[in-house]
Amino acid sequence: MSDVKKVVLAYSGGLDTSVILQWLQDRYRCEVVTFTADIGQGEELEPAREKARKLGVKEIYIDDLREEFVRDFVFPMFRANTVYEGEYLLGTSIARPLVAKRLIEIVNLTGADAISHGATGKGNDQVRFELGAYALKPDVKIIAPWREWDLLSREKLLAYAEKHGIAVEMKHKNGGSPYSMDANLLHISYEGRSLENPAVEAEADMWRWTVAPEQAPDQAEYVTLQFCRGDIVAINDVALGAAQVLAELNRLGGKHGIGRQDLVENRYVGMKSRGCYETPGGTIMLKAHRAIESITLDREVAHLKDELMPRYASLIYNGYWWSPERRMLQTMIDASQSTVNGWVRLKLYKGNVIVSGRDSATDSLFDPAIATFEDDAGAYNQADAGGFIKLHALRLRIAARLKNKLSA
Repeated sequence: MSDVKKVVLAYSGGLDTSVILQWLQDRYRCEVVTFTADIGQGEELEPAREKARKLGVKEIYIDDLREEFVRDFVFPMFRANTVYEGEYLLGTSIARPLVAKRLIEIVNLTGADAISHGATGKGNDQVRFELGAYALKPDVKIIAPWREWDLLSREKLLAYAEKHGIAVEMKHKNGGSPYSMDANLLHISYEGRSLENPAVEAEADMWRWTVAPEQAPDQAEYVTLQFCRGDIVAINDVALGAAQVLAELNRLGGKHGIGRQDLVENRYVGMKSRGCYETPGGTIMLKAHRAIESITLDREVAHLKDELMPRYASLIYNGYWWSPERRMLQTMIDASQSTVNGWVRLKLYKGNVIVSGRDSATDSLFDPAIATFEDDAGAYNQADAGGFIKLHALRLRIAARLKNKLSA
């Protein structure tokens, strides 16, 4: 007899989590509470509610978390210019700590004993969900069906669904297995199918958010972004909330073929995985943020941020958003953003994001009187550079003299 009486399931309404819902009822004889997060995946979520009801669920949570997602997770991550392994903008990774947080909140609201999720035993998401859950509720029970059941293929899942009368929507037009996809306001990802061969180019009709760069408009489009403390607060002088900012940048980026990526990444569990990503708004944000920092951040502060960024990115990728080390780094990063105020003008053209201007009326460290190639009227004494160079060359000169002496 299971000691789990009630479990909160992260539920999308798709094949995997619908089978999991029924499996939990069969295997654990427990009550299931479903939680579906709207983080901007662009799908109608009410069908998930109806499907859960048909499967006997009495407590159903469908929460609009779009603003919280961008404001409290995406924006803080972009203040650090975060990129994993030089390419990945962490669209899936950054959503998981928010889902874990809400799962635990619902556990506390409903008096549930456990949470459950549909992440497989091969991927990163199981780690992200569970590290987040344990960090927020140390004694919570976690049920990960993919690590327990024998339904280890799509065919077995479909057979189970048919046996239990679970409706399944075939999303791939050719009737084959669909891509494994994850979408939110920051990105959409694709894995599986032909992508499992890293030598094969992605199918042209796979991409959903962006036009192909060669099919993008022939006329460039300019956009101006206003920053306050490192976050974008207005687009073309129109003040917007965090979720609105990202949605509009996704629209602009998608229109101009910006933000497509095809990469092989190193999963935390040890394997390499090939995935394709569309992150149009995030690609624009990263370029703009680095541009405004270039005139508002002290050199050593900027360089220290760049040195720490790979560690920060790995913490997010590996599921340590709620860890003390990530929080410590975030405090430092956020402190650095107090002067990151001003505007950046970008040109969007056929997959490219080109900086065409930037300024800060209050915090710019760019001094044209010193940087000029014209007569600076004594603002900078060029003769000082000689001593500067000699001091920095001292150790090199000493080593060279020794080498010459030994070889003589």
